[in-house]
This record gives sequence, structure tokens and C-alpha cells, in this order.
Amino acid sequence: MKIMEFYEPAEDQGTKIKQNDTRKHRFTLKELNKLRKVREIAKAEDIEHGKFVKIMYATPADDTGL
Repeated sequence: MKIMEFYEPAEDQGTKIKQNDTRKHRFTLKELNKLRKVREIAKAEDIEHGKFVKIMYATPADDTGL
């Protein structure tokens, strides 16, 4: 699962801050839940990538077959 699957351009328009808006943005529960899911997916991808890197850069076994 990739992070880009959660991106929706229609939702981008509502988060733009106007010039005269001085208030701090408050996150809704929906936004917080989406951020949590994105962090979990990114963490899982980092773990998978770490496993792949360990395999890719592991020292080769000394199996010459003789």
C-alpha cells in the first residue's frame, strides 16, 4: 500500500489558508485518523525496505560448490 493512495485533489482545496485568516488550523478527527494511517504505512514501508536492504547488501555465502 502506497501513501499516494490516500491523496484526493478535491480535498486539497479546502485546506488553503486565506490571506486574512489569522486563526490556527484545528485538525478534525478525520484528518488525524488519516495522518495516523499515513504514518503507520510509512513505518511499515521503512521496515520492509530495511529488510530488503539487509538482504541486498548481505555478505555472500561461501558456497563455491566444489
